[in-house]
Amino acid sequence: MSIAHLLEDFTAQSDGAAVHLLDEDALEEQRLAAFENGYGAGWEDAIKAQEQQSGRLTDELARSLEDVSFTYHEAMTRMALSLEPMFQSLTSMILPEMVDRSFATQIVEQLCQMAQDQIGQPMQLVVPEGSSEAVQNLVPDALSPSPQVIEDPSLRPGQARLQVGTARRAVDNSALLSTIAQAFDAYLHEAKEALSNE
Repeated sequence: MSIAHLLEDFTAQSDGAAVHLLDEDALEEQRLAAFENGYGAGWEDAIKAQEQQSGRLTDELARSLEDVSFTYHEAMTRMALSLEPMFQSLTSMILPEMVDRSFATQIVEQLCQMAQDQIGQPMQLVVPEGSSEAVQNLVPDALSPSPQVIEDPSLRPGQARLQVGTARRAVDNSALLSTIAQAFDAYLHEAKEALSNE
């Protein structure tokens, strides 16, 4: 005796429509199509998740680079401002002293160069007050004719005028020192401006 009479028969409820049973090949095709649809949807979800993750990483990297750039520029600005006392002593004491020490040597070197181009021509050096002895002591004995060294009270330290024959040259180390000091001042001014704008 079977229990079939206890179970509902679904095949009998087709409402007169023909029941279409799938053979094994058609069933396999439906399974493959369902698998491919599911695989494709999963692949699209994975690509979308990857793009979102990549976008988040790109944004985080951009913010990190901005922070590093800001920190670097701020550090460089602060370092420049911390060097201000050194720049001031460099332009007000060290460089002028170095120029003063080398002034006489520089004048004589330039005079000798000019004398090579105009051999035997009269030479004249015009220097600031108090500089003639230092310059005269450095003039080579072999230089002929011997140059005339004249002090001019209107010249500032670091300035001189040289003449050999018709050739003339002016030396102005004080202008050079002033240009260097202005460059340092401009650099420090820009650093202070940058720091105050942050």
